[in-house]
Amino acid sequence: MEIAIIGTGYVGLVAGACFADSGNDVICVDKNTDKIAALEKGDIPIYEPGLSDIVERNVKNKRLSFTTSLDEGVQKSEVIFIAVGTPQDEDGSADLTHVLAVAEAIGKAMNGPKIIVDKSTVPVGTAQKVHSTIAKFTEYSFEVVSNPEFLKEGAAIDDFMKPDRVVIGASSEEAAKKMEELYSPFVRTNNPILIMDVASAEMTKYAANAMLATRISFMNEIANLCERVGADVGKVRVGVGTDSRIGMSFLFPGIGYGGSCFPKDVQALIKTARDFGSELQIGEVVEKVNAEQKRTIIKKIVDHFGGQENVRGKTFAIWGLAFKPKTDDVREAPALVVCDELMKMGAKIQAYDPEAVETFSEKLGENEAVSYTETNYDALKGADALVICTEWNDFRHPTFSKMKDLMNESLIFDGRNVFSLDEMSKNKFTYYSVGRPVIK
Repeated sequence: MEIAIIGTGYVGLVAGACFADSGNDVICVDKNTDKIAALEKGDIPIYEPGLSDIVERNVKNKRLSFTTSLDEGVQKSEVIFIAVGTPQDEDGSADLTHVLAVAEAIGKAMNGPKIIVDKSTVPVGTAQKVHSTIAKFTEYSFEVVSNPEFLKEGAAIDDFMKPDRVVIGASSEEAAKKMEELYSPFVRTNNPILIMDVASAEMTKYAANAMLATRISFMNEIANLCERVGADVGKVRVGVGTDSRIGMSFLFPGIGYGGSCFPKDVQALIKTARDFGSELQIGEVVEKVNAEQKRTIIKKIVDHFGGQENVRGKTFAIWGLAFKPKTDDVREAPALVVCDELMKMGAKIQAYDPEAVETFSEKLGENEAVSYTETNYDALKGADALVICTEWNDFRHPTFSKMKDLMNESLIFDGRNVFSLDEMSKNKFTYYSVGRPVIK
């Protein structure tokens, strides 16, 4: 099948590479000339395990190509995916400017019947807007399909190649069958391809992310209560998660969720509800809890040192800058809040992340109070405390004696419960974590 992917961001590039890897001829289109030039040279603009190998293999086999010409992509393809960004607007809604601009360009470039697929995360009613926009500029027949993505950063290749399910919103049987054909190589273990109406497919993506965000915020509330009553949230999590009705996924307590999906999608769903005269009360609370959770570790730091004035001049090592492991994405990352709050109090930061230093430094901006190190141990040199913001596997089994030798004080604030209470007690660290007793 001949496919065009409009947008070579996270979703578009992963989708294009994986479709090419299943034998399709794929053209990835982006108006950013620098990005296309880099991709043609084999430089991948995002960090995603396994993606570079797939891109390289399919470019070599001439199944995957890149261009800045949207006309070329549209005219050479029978299925066209829109995978451009839908950033959050000021009112919390999804900004469809880029999606509708692409729809207009597709309409102008049409040279025959096409299937247009909304792959971007978009609110209910977007497919209708895309259809209306394209129809203004072409007399060729076309269908607009909703096909939301469910990719986890750090595991996107596996998620695409072995999906739990594929959701397709289509208004015609012909378009649905074409999409089933396209996805059939990825569901050979009989995971379902769910065919539904377009509005339900659009809603499914937001509902799924809002549900997962709710589990995280709920568990963080339980963790905060555990600290007050003297319970261990790690044990509570197992007690709750082994209930088959609940399960263990997304019950890890921490200092809040981040990334490009959960914050934006929950707020967009809240805005959609308001637009239709309703309220998403749980969603509003989920967002409030998450925003507050990112600052709980700051309160522990201030309380430990006896006030903000005593934080001034202290040096903090920060382990983990990405919003989650196995990505360089720092959008809405808790580390941004932690570093910003510490700097406001006059502290110095020595930060390390295996992949996200460049993206984090760009987001945070230049600041004399922040330096970035080449290793996690380098960040500890002369530090008065370590703050863990991301649970990279690299951090799970350090040499504790080496850490103590490098630090001014054996003090850890762990926002991801990376270490066990027993090993912290054995190695004589003062240790604050989430939802567990303090070790002193």
